[in-house]
Amino acid sequence: MASFHLPAYAQIDDHVHNIISLWQGGVPGFESRAETHEFAKDYYVKNIHNPSLTLYRPVNGTANGSAVIILPGGGHEKLVINSEGRDAAIFMAQRGYSAFVLKYRLFREENSPYIMEDARADTERAVRLLRHRAKEFGIQADKIGIMAFSAGGELARQALFSPPVAARGKGDMIDSYSSIPDFGILVYPGPLKGDVEIINADAPPLFMVAANDDICCSAPIIDLLSAYNSAHAPAEAHIYAMGGHAFNMGQRTKVQNLAKWTDRLTEWLEQLDEINAQRR
Repeated sequence: MASFHLPAYAQIDDHVHNIISLWQGGVPGFESRAETHEFAKDYYVKNIHNPSLTLYRPVNGTANGSAVIILPGGGHEKLVINSEGRDAAIFMAQRGYSAFVLKYRLFREENSPYIMEDARADTERAVRLLRHRAKEFGIQADKIGIMAFSAGGELARQALFSPPVAARGKGDMIDSYSSIPDFGILVYPGPLKGDVEIINADAPPLFMVAANDDICCSAPIIDLLSAYNSAHAPAEAHIYAMGGHAFNMGQRTKVQNLAKWTDRLTEWLEQLDEINAQRR
């Protein structure tokens, strides 16, 4: 079983690397929007037309070769980029993961030219891009997972279990890589899912958490847990009696046990290699 060395928060924050555009020159079909400025205020960002990954590297000597793509929530109108992006990335980087926060396009933002499939394409492109550039980032191409909150969880669920969508415009060699993440972490995931969902014994290991009084986002966990049980695939779910929606990494709740939900995630991450080994 792995154990995690936890360096100081500030150390990780200092190791933010760079911003990586998903498509060089802009999204196919929307190249003219590539230089459009994002709008950031307080806790969120919106007006995203050049989807990208922001890398948070582990402190030197602590990397475990795994990566995680983090999708903040925000109802597809905005991205809650700090508490559901940066904070999650720092948490994962402290545990040896190269953490990439995804800024995906928002199809419910006012006057948005996008549809949900565009946000899905961003998610799938992010997985493929990391596989293509795995050596450059010092990660293993078969250890790239996804962690997502609320609306981001809807995109992650579809990346995990639904057939991929085709991005608009002309494809490239990166499209030849698999877009299915190697593990999933769903934090109060939203209810939207793909028209087709394939969950079998080979489904990626899954960790899920929500509060039972979260009307929108506890039911998807029950649904997925049942599907995993039927498929004999490895899933772990934590449903807390109360806590509502958007408790983030535990900082936004006064419910004592819910505030420590990330301890359960740490334990699951420590067992992930063992879970995978038992499936071989």
